[in-house]
Amino acid sequence: MTDLTSHPAQAFGADPLQVRDTDHYTDEYVTGFVEKWDELIDWKKRYESEGSFFIDLLKSRGVKSVLDVATGTGFHSVRLLEEGFDTVSVDGSPEMLVKAFENGKNYGGHILQVVHADWRWLNRDVHGEFDAVICLGNSFTHLFSERDRRKALAEFYAVLKHDGILILDQRNYDAILDNGFSSKHTYYYCGDAVTAEPEYVDEGLARFRYRFPDRSQFHLNMYPLRKDYVRRLLREVGFQRLETYGDFQDTFAEDEPDFLIHVAEKNYVKSAEDGITYSAAVTVARDYYNSEDADNFYFSIWGGEDIHIGLYDHLAEEIAVASRRTVERMAGALPLTEASTVLDIGSGYGGAARYLAATYGCRVWCLNLSEVENARNRELTAEQGLTGLIEVVDGSFEDLPFEDNHFDAVWSQDAMLHSGDRVRVLQEVARVLKPGGDLVFTDPMASDSVERSALRPILDRLHLESMGSPGFYRRELNRLGVSTLAFEDHTAQVATHYGRVLEETERAEPQLAGRVSDEYLARMKVGLRHWVDGGHAGNLAWGIFHATF
Repeated sequence: MTDLTSHPAQAFGADPLQVRDTDHYTDEYVTGFVEKWDELIDWKKRYESEGSFFIDLLKSRGVKSVLDVATGTGFHSVRLLEEGFDTVSVDGSPEMLVKAFENGKNYGGHILQVVHADWRWLNRDVHGEFDAVICLGNSFTHLFSERDRRKALAEFYAVLKHDGILILDQRNYDAILDNGFSSKHTYYYCGDAVTAEPEYVDEGLARFRYRFPDRSQFHLNMYPLRKDYVRRLLREVGFQRLETYGDFQDTFAEDEPDFLIHVAEKNYVKSAEDGITYSAAVTVARDYYNSEDADNFYFSIWGGEDIHIGLYDHLAEEIAVASRRTVERMAGALPLTEASTVLDIGSGYGGAARYLAATYGCRVWCLNLSEVENARNRELTAEQGLTGLIEVVDGSFEDLPFEDNHFDAVWSQDAMLHSGDRVRVLQEVARVLKPGGDLVFTDPMASDSVERSALRPILDRLHLESMGSPGFYRRELNRLGVSTLAFEDHTAQVATHYGRVLEETERAEPQLAGRVSDEYLARMKVGLRHWVDGGHAGNLAWGIFHATF
């Protein structure tokens, strides 16, 4: 049986697993626990493992003033003061603030400006505005209700200057909930002689036990925040641009990091004219598709107007014919009329948009990240006399520049894999669709059972750390409340399509000389073989999703 015994100074009651209350944290950080906290952190090792990540991040954004809302025993407040930041140190635990004040004097003779405050009423006790708010040490997980979390984030937002940033971290609870607990014990809790591990975990509670060399043990009850849930809350509160790091790295596999760090920007981007901001993953894809090599290759080899996976009747069929068949099959799932409005996200050269506009007379908006592809889209659209029905927009599908409830249908072909935040893409789709609207899309995916290591050659080629899967899209779309959801599985077409593209690449290689570099073609052929091999091995999946909201 699991030992749920806690230190007698901590008041968890008869059943500690039922203690799921935000206000209880003040009973958990008792004096004995606080006195031992620095053994857990090990300031010297934490300093070495963290490096200058937070300092560089703040300086790169011109930050001068910082509100440390989870001061704890003062590690980050002292570091910030050492680096010249005007720092105010806040905590909800008076015991922690006392220890932080002592540590400030002991580590460099710093006098901390300490404020005892509850995040939910932060602006009542803290006055003025700051360039940055930091909420570190997995502290946000002490809030057990969504109302408390939203209130705290709203208070953080309010205390920031108009262009301020929030840095908030958390344990990687997704990995703990889905795969069990493991820790490199490297980045945050660095004390060698102390153990910090979950004693009990469910979707609403992570009860951690902390054991010290003197055989004492203490506990903390925390809410296991999932990464995408936190990201959604940050956006809904009003933060405009959001990046998530895993153990201080900007690219990471979902289950690898021990800790996640969210960097949320308050600065408001009003329109495309003010400049478009892209996430790291989208930026990589944009730079790739804007290159002259990529543009010449895809337009010449991949199918011309439709640069997506095709539905082949036989192995030698022309790529363009099979690719257009995919468009026709997807369009057949939609109840389109002349009055319909359609958004194509990741529209490439606009072949699908022109087919829809010409066939049904509907209006189509093409949103795409590549200005080079968009320019070619506009030219082809004008040549076919469809400019009045099609509008081409530069932008990212992670932040759609359209009003809520705007479109009858959203369309996407083989584009979402380029996002580092596919949940966000689906949320944006749900937002801009009218009630009863349709989403139809394809995406190259991992199979539901494949090990990530088997995908590494493909992921490295795309500079991605993950792919979607049929199970992932079913789960996330159901969470968004779709009324119907169907997946038409055409996985066998993956190996066929990439095999055909490889054949055409090798056949046309002499004609591509001077238009596409030898280096690009060499890399492309290697990448295409990986897709073919992955398809034959059963590591990949592909097909047509149709969801009605």
